[in-house]
Amino acid sequence: MSNVEMDPAALRCGAADHGEAAPRVDVLTARDVPLGGPRAMTVRRTLPQRARTLIGAWCFVDHYGPNNVADTGGMDVAPHPHTGLQTVSWLFSGEIEHRDSLGSHALVRPGELNLMTGGYGISHSEVSTTRATILHGVQLWVALPDEHRYTGRDFRHYVPSPVRVDGADIRVFLGSLAGDTSPVRTFTPLLGAELVLDPRSTTTLPVNAAFEHGLLVDQGNVRMAGTLLRPAELGYLGTGIDTLTLTNETDIPARAVLLGGTPFEEQIVMWWNFIGRSHEDIVEAREAWENASDRFGSVDGYDGDRLPAPALPNATIAPRKNPTHR
Repeated sequence: MSNVEMDPAALRCGAADHGEAAPRVDVLTARDVPLGGPRAMTVRRTLPQRARTLIGAWCFVDHYGPNNVADTGGMDVAPHPHTGLQTVSWLFSGEIEHRDSLGSHALVRPGELNLMTGGYGISHSEVSTTRATILHGVQLWVALPDEHRYTGRDFRHYVPSPVRVDGADIRVFLGSLAGDTSPVRTFTPLLGAELVLDPRSTTTLPVNAAFEHGLLVDQGNVRMAGTLLRPAELGYLGTGIDTLTLTNETDIPARAVLLGGTPFEEQIVMWWNFIGRSHEDIVEAREAWENASDRFGSVDGYDGDRLPAPALPNATIAPRKNPTHR
């Protein structure tokens, strides 16, 4: 999925309702982005935006569905390149077929992690299958640190078992939470987990105080550290928090994705599907893709042409870094 976005959403600062001691939560609102095509599937994007580029090394958050495939046409993303990042696919419902230039051919299913490492260069396609009637999930990117951003291609599949904690079912797909640890390798300390909260329940979780965290709400209204988050909103908490209290304020189960990681201090240049450190990195990657070089390889089994790279802007692409959290 592309990350080109010209109209970032505004930041809403959450005011805690439970006293001045509650940590500040920044609430990032989503903007709708069509993926393209005659019946374009629309995604809700909360990262990146002007108010925040990263949460830990998480640099891209797309949230989509529930979409009726019969109405929207589903997902059909032709072969496209990536460099300098890892992609994380996580579904709530539906099924997506993944093919990449490493030779991987896998299905993305609800509750199952598919993690692809682009490193120096990889290409892949994403197509919803004929068995997918309702498509609903998140697509996430992780920026690779400079020392690892040219690492080799890789693909990992992992099915986490649910962990029950105080009115919540938790599936940890990256990092550690609630006594469970994912075996999947990351290149910076990260957390990724799906949380399903019982109706009207409150859950308190020990978390790593060195991490900053983001909670993306999928369904229900969830109060995080005293601030109410509505569906499609992403609540951000800075470092220094060692427990996280979440309350489902609805009469239905609430679902959210918790992301975390140590602050990513490097500046990045992110354009289209590439992450580099300079404008020149982006120009070089785009040229390699347009020239069909071996850097990105080829995807076998996709019925159609690969995506062409968009034109570069008529200006130098500037590096981005998070603002200092107040």
